[in-house]
Amino acid sequence: MPASGFRHVTNWCVFTGAPSSGKTSVLEEMAHRGFAVQNEVARELIETALRHGKTLSDIRDRDHVQQLQHRIVKLKLAREKGLRPETLVFSDRGTPDSIAYYRLAGLDVTEAVVASKIFKYRAVFLFDRLKLVHDDVRTEDDAQAIAIEKMIIADYQSLGYAPVRVPVMPIAERADFILRHLGEKLRVE
Repeated sequence: MPASGFRHVTNWCVFTGAPSSGKTSVLEEMAHRGFAVQNEVARELIETALRHGKTLSDIRDRDHVQQLQHRIVKLKLAREKGLRPETLVFSDRGTPDSIAYYRLAGLDVTEAVVASKIFKYRAVFLFDRLKLVHDDVRTEDDAQAIAIEKMIIADYQSLGYAPVRVPVMPIAERADFILRHLGEKLRVE
């Protein structure tokens, strides 16, 4: 295991933060600029379950939440294992985000912590919150969003990351801010 305590060091970057902080919009901008991206696994799994007739209450009920959280971690790791460590990839949430969500669900966080130590990300970008917008998947209120953000920060820091705050600004400017921080070209040719 490398000295960092992680099994694999990567060139991947994580977009994290509270719900409704603009991560997905900036991820889409990065894809538009030609960068490799990974969409949020949790949203994908929840939207699939909704399309198959489940309700959010079904998905988030105590009997099913552990299964959902386990599936999120398993799918996230499977996708990460398929990536080349040296490729610059931007991900909407990283595996360590699961630690907070396990805790929120009242679950033992051990599985999420162990999974979070497999791949070390190049950088973690914490998006400052925007006005909370509810949709079919996002149901948190402001107090929950603040609590989630605090947990996520603490969880990434406990793993040795120093999340870089991405201030509220237009989408393209947020993307430019991130690329400047990384020392990358602002546009892919």
